[in-house]
Amino acid sequence: MAEPCVTTCCRCYSLRTGSLISGIMGIVLSIISIIVIFTTRVEFKTILMDWLPQNVVKIIFVLNLCMTILISLLMILGVLKKNHYLMMPWVILGFMLVIGLLISVIYTAVMYFIDGFVLGGSLWLAIGLISVVIYAYMWAVVYSCFIEQKNENERGQYSKQPYRR
Repeated sequence: MAEPCVTTCCRCYSLRTGSLISGIMGIVLSIISIIVIFTTRVEFKTILMDWLPQNVVKIIFVLNLCMTILISLLMILGVLKKNHYLMMPWVILGFMLVIGLLISVIYTAVMYFIDGFVLGGSLWLAIGLISVVIYAYMWAVVYSCFIEQKNENERGQYSKQPYRR
């Protein structure tokens, strides 16, 4: 059986509570992002397909955010129902998003530095890396909850803890 990465969330909350907080924050931040996308005149760019029109880029971002909301709802339901299968999409997506966020932060900071905006690049890098660390930690909390739930489901909810040396 796999072992959880962490045993508590922030040393004072259970993994279940931390997972619920992660899911709720994912939903809230996605909704805020959707509102920002439709109410501001910020130009959004993609790293690989920078030739796409702005409306298409916004639609792609909104669809991704809607999927994040759906997967976060599934994860919350999985935590509440003690069903690790419902948590699995969030665990997989979360791992990919940590990597994607790290790449995005580094790429954007480098672009700021290349364009001569040293302060902007430095701030982007500092705040971005803090965000990556927080997101990675919250992923570790949900992953640990997922592992605990999976182990519990595999050995049976009412059986004794396995003997360990």
